[in-house]
Amino acid sequence: MVTSVDTSILIDVLIKDPVHGEASKAALQRAASEGSLIICETVLAETSPALTPAEVPLFIQDWGLSFVPSSEQSALLAGRMFKSHLERGGKQGRVAADFLIAAHAQIHADRLLARDRGYYRDYFKHLKLWDPAKG
Repeated sequence: MVTSVDTSILIDVLIKDPVHGEASKAALQRAASEGSLIICETVLAETSPALTPAEVPLFIQDWGLSFVPSSEQSALLAGRMFKSHLERGGKQGRVAADFLIAAHAQIHADRLLARDRGYYRDYFKHLKLWDPAKG
């Protein structure tokens, strides 16, 4: 089982978020025990400011994360879903990064470990989503 990990999960663990930290950590540990964990460049870019440059590779190694770059296929899927979002009246301000993360997971993994705010399920119907808050 390949699990793509969203930024929200990693930040929860890094900052020991009082609301989501324990559930995110437990889900991350369970996902690691069930297979491999991957992240894309968007997740790496969003997570790295919470660490020093020297800590980034250690964090990746400690959690057994593998960096898997996006492909043309996942980038184009993200673009289609973002366009759909805009056509449905979505705000321009919605960061395309969320769509890049979901599309990457749909193409390169079996599921996405993330705290969903609704749009993952709304726009990525074929994406298996695991929200630690929901079990």
